[in-house]
Amino acid sequence: MPNRIAVFAGLLCLGTSAIGADYIVETVADGLSYPWSVVVLDDRSLLVTERTGQLRRVGPSGDVSEPVEGVPSVYFAGQGGLHDIVLDPGFEINRTVYLSYAEGTPSENRTAVARAVLSASSLDNVEVIFRVTPGKDTPVHYGARLAFLQDGTLLLTTGDGFDYRESAQDIRSGLGKVIRINTDGSAAAGNPFPESPFVWSYGLRNPQGLAVARDGTVYLHDHGPAGGDEVNLIEAGVNYGWPAITYGLDYNGAYVSPYTEWDDMQQPLHYWTPSIAPSGLAVYEGDMFPEWQGDLFVGALVDREVRRLEIDAGSVSKEERAFTEIDSRVRDVRVGPDGAIYVVTDGEDGKVLRISRSARD
Repeated sequence: MPNRIAVFAGLLCLGTSAIGADYIVETVADGLSYPWSVVVLDDRSLLVTERTGQLRRVGPSGDVSEPVEGVPSVYFAGQGGLHDIVLDPGFEINRTVYLSYAEGTPSENRTAVARAVLSASSLDNVEVIFRVTPGKDTPVHYGARLAFLQDGTLLLTTGDGFDYRESAQDIRSGLGKVIRINTDGSAAAGNPFPESPFVWSYGLRNPQGLAVARDGTVYLHDHGPAGGDEVNLIEAGVNYGWPAITYGLDYNGAYVSPYTEWDDMQQPLHYWTPSIAPSGLAVYEGDMFPEWQGDLFVGALVDREVRRLEIDAGSVSKEERAFTEIDSRVRDVRVGPDGAIYVVTDGEDGKVLRISRSARD
């Protein structure tokens, strides 16, 4: 049996009223080394990436496997390592998964995507299908979130590499972008820039949250510098402004830009100043918590909690602090097939937590 942490009724709100949802927080797995992402399988087992380079299986009873063999070698430094994992839309038949990760050396590293077939204890037929170009010499700002669109194409977020932030406005560069590819890594048909066939949208800094709603709406959140974290609605061909416009300052207090808006640059759906350091993003469309239907759940690394954003007619109408009893850096948030919410905490002794109406059997 998983270890029950606590039972709470309601959330601590930014506003004046609590949402009044009864929920239980359980520890499903612990002792993980900087876990970064989780996917939930239909049998209630999990696949968890550890930034240090391991992929783990977590059984329905919470047992954590030895590292799955066959994972590509990663560049583990700074913010780099093994990052996201998503299942192929035909996973139940083809057992195919996709991994994003940092690869390379201190002087030449990048975000890459590999696909493989998952067996009981290994990844087989591993193939690197995409590498971001150009490479960079900084171990930060990889982006690296993955999500499938309804047409079966795969989205990848990429960061600006920190020292290369002007590249986010350069269509020819793969830095600071949303990339759209086919499952073999080729450029997807219909991408908006013939001169840069992999790019779907641009003007991003370090997007570590990406989620696609059932109606096809694509949500993304992006780390700002000192302030200016953003949630955006992502559409093909749109420029999200970084670093030409931002609601944040540079870390030394100087302006990155004096502008918060500019012609032909998209305004965020929502932003945070000061920063919450968002990581992980889920659209809630499960049955377990009908009162949260259509809401966004955002992990907060700095604030050590989750934020719930209520979406009303395409706008954020309400924000609340959620699951504050976790009190850990939150790296990822996912919704399981049964409607439970899974939260991954960051660190040397990271955990996977499950938020539900009642304890698991």
